Amino acid sequence: MLKIAIIGFGNLGQSLAKTFAHLGHIVLAHSRCEHSKMAQDLGISYFSNPQELCEQNPQVILLCTSIISTESVLKSLPLQSLTHDTLFVDMLPVKEFSKALLLKMLPSNLAVVCTNPMFGVERGKHEWNGSFLVYEKVRIGSDSVGISLCDNFLNIFEKEGCRMVEVSCSVQDKYVAGSQFITHTVGRVLEKLTLESTPINTKGYETLLDLVDNTAGDSFDLYCELFIYNKNAFEMFDRLDLAFNTLKKQLFGHLHDIVRKQLFDSAEKVHAEYMVCNPSHNGAALRSHSQVLNQKAHISEHYDDKSMLKIAIVGFGNFGQFLAKTIIRQGHKVLAYSRSDYYDVAQEMGVIYLSDVEALCEEHPEVMLFCTSILSTEKVLRSFPVQRLMRNTLFVDVLSVKEFPRNLFLQKLPLDFDILCTHPMFGPESGKNGWNALPFVYDKVRVGSDKSRVSLCDRFLDIFALEGCRMVEMSCSEHDRHAAGSQFITHTIGRVLEKLGLESTPILPNGYKALLNLVENTVGDSFDLYHGLFMYNVNAIDQLNRLDMAFNSLKEQFLRRLHGVVHSQHFENASRTLLPNHPENAAPLRR
Repeated sequence: MLKIAIIGFGNLGQSLAKTFAHLGHIVLAHSRCEHSKMAQDLGISYFSNPQELCEQNPQVILLCTSIISTESVLKSLPLQSLTHDTLFVDMLPVKEFSKALLLKMLPSNLAVVCTNPMFGVERGKHEWNGSFLVYEKVRIGSDSVGISLCDNFLNIFEKEGCRMVEVSCSVQDKYVAGSQFITHTVGRVLEKLTLESTPINTKGYETLLDLVDNTAGDSFDLYCELFIYNKNAFEMFDRLDLAFNTLKKQLFGHLHDIVRKQLFDSAEKVHAEYMVCNPSHNGAALRSHSQVLNQKAHISEHYDDKSMLKIAIVGFGNFGQFLAKTIIRQGHKVLAYSRSDYYDVAQEMGVIYLSDVEALCEEHPEVMLFCTSILSTEKVLRSFPVQRLMRNTLFVDVLSVKEFPRNLFLQKLPLDFDILCTHPMFGPESGKNGWNALPFVYDKVRVGSDKSRVSLCDRFLDIFALEGCRMVEMSCSEHDRHAAGSQFITHTIGRVLEKLGLESTPILPNGYKALLNLVENTVGDSFDLYHGLFMYNVNAIDQLNRLDMAFNSLKEQFLRRLHGVVHSQHFENASRTLLPNHPENAAPLRR
């Protein structure tokens, strides 16, 4: 058992002390603030005077101070009262600075270990298992007593399940700037948005909410010190700023292109409409009539159950194929149409693929499921010979924005057709292990009152309910308001971080790991999808402006803090030079 003196008895010091005491170590504590009551509650001896604490001959001095106060704290310690084999350990989040400071201020007979527990107070108060403890044995004597003392202290963390990583302080700071500092920066920017949970949270948005909770518990002083005292942090902050501005330029550049085409490229627009209306010219190979008939005959053998639906998927890209797999597995008959040629893919899945939109409509599907991109939906819908469809056909979309397709369907579709606007809040990546508990949002925009039309709509929704989806009925306008504050923000953060080229490191805190997963899940979607979230959701521009303001507000806070530090240093230096009674000027005056 060790006798450990904790200097700096704030949140981190108290959290560590609780575990040390629970494991049977003797724990002493000292802090500039009064924490004697807390120490008493934990069964720990508290000393308001550092002299009295050092006289207890602790084997380990554990520095849990703030970075900015560490030097003055070291000056206040009566180092001559300590035994020659005392081990000094710091818990500061920046390492090169603390290493240089400890080597400068401590006698050479005192051992030094620089550590960084990569878990915050929130996680640390529950358990350390699986969390990283990064360390460098900066100065350890060659005698067995000093080596044993150092190993015994580190073993406390290893036995609690910490993942021990021995690496130099300079490498630690590099990793921390790219992981811990970026994680805290994103968390603090999002905190300024006052994000709230919604009825349609995605996994990515839940990640951001958890990130805010975990980072907001640390003081702004701690976060600022990560920036000021880590020479790699400024570069990372500058890159983050550049990435955000680059993404905004991309968004507005796409917006400008669309407006320009609408205003000036009428000839190109007419040609594009002609290409959609005449799919034999769009590069997709038309299958022979006999091929389609043979495929239909083969598949129809498996669809004798009249309760099964005939669903036409319009837009048979990744998401259309993703939905089709589950729809087929449930026994429904699936047709597919797309501007690109997916005949072979469809045949392998058991889907009837039609490259001619008129042939698709002549099959009289009960449900027309639009899995097109947001940008192409209006053009595709205009190309449809809806007069060839049965009355009471149900039109369904799965677009990530809802007011736009709602208004489009109401404007373009005859009253005989029903309209159901939906949004599966998951994709091929997040839904690859099943859809259970994943939110599925829907709005019965226009469904006839007779029993057959109501039943058709309910049977389609049952496809998702049977897979365990959390079914959320919500108006399109309410969906877009929630989605702008969750889905659009989530995709924006993911795409900004993608531009940083974040990489996995040997030190992988949970918050940083969550950000890496967020990047992977968001960049798998096309930029057109992301731009559609921006352009077709009236709430998105407000959220982008709020995110911009939050980031600028954080930069202003940094600037004020840096100004304060420089001003204090300048004023202190001026006082030493100009004031005759300043202690550092006293000796020359007596001489």
